[in-house]
This record gives sequence, structure tokens and C-alpha cells, in this order.
Amino acid sequence: MKKLFDRFFKGDAEDTGSQFVRYLFVGGLAFIVDFGSLWALTEFAGLHYLVSATIAFGLGLATNYLLSISWVFSNRSLESRSAEFTVFATIGVLGLGLNNGILYVLTDLVSVHYLGSKLVATGVVFFWNFGARKAILFRSGAGD
Repeated sequence: MKKLFDRFFKGDAEDTGSQFVRYLFVGGLAFIVDFGSLWALTEFAGLHYLVSATIAFGLGLATNYLLSISWVFSNRSLESRSAEFTVFATIGVLGLGLNNGILYVLTDLVSVHYLGSKLVATGVVFFWNFGARKAILFRSGAGD
């Protein structure tokens, strides 16, 4: 059990399995930031749920980026941190389009509560973000 724990949580995560497990944790924390912000901005600040979702997604994106570069992915394909963040954010913006599209369809067209819609959108966007970021930014052999 200790060996499995060490593989997933200590040192660099070199293999995709370890990276995926770490990304689950990072994604979970980013989800808490995103979901909590969505709820607070909609319920307490009185913003429309799609405006709240966009702001909250940005907060989750920043959380995800900082934790991904420091703990999940050790391989990099770009030397420039600003270029890396730009690509990371571009993938996130495409994810935001998926997120808001799913929210709109489920909430406005299917009448699912916006927080329930967010749960569905999060699952879809999680796999999009991990796959695209792993393939484009943090692939093995890149930047070595």
C-alpha cells in the first residue's frame, strides 16, 4: 500500500496513470473552487448562472494550472511559461465552451437545476482537459 501511495503522491509522476490520479485530486480541488464560486456568484451576488459559470471556470482554471505544473506534470513541451499558460488556457476556454454549452442545454432546454447540469459538464470537461493537456503540453519526451 505504501508503494502505491508513493507512486501516486510522492516525487515526479512520470507515467500517465500516476498523472491521471494526481489530476483527479487537482481536478477535485479546482472543481470545489469552480462549483463553490458558481454557487456563491449565482445565489449571493445575483449573477446569471452562465456569467457565474464563466467567472468560476476561470478561478478553477487558475487553480488547476498552478497545481498541474507544480505537482501533476513534470514533462513540458514549451520552455516559455507564458506560452504554456496561453495554451493551457486555450484548452480551458474550449472546455469552457463545452461547459457552458452543456449547462445551457441541460438547464434551459431540459430543465435540470444548474448545479446538476454543472456536475454533468464537469465530468465531460475533466476528460477533455486532461487528454488535451497531456497530449499537447505535458507529453513524455517533450522539452527534455
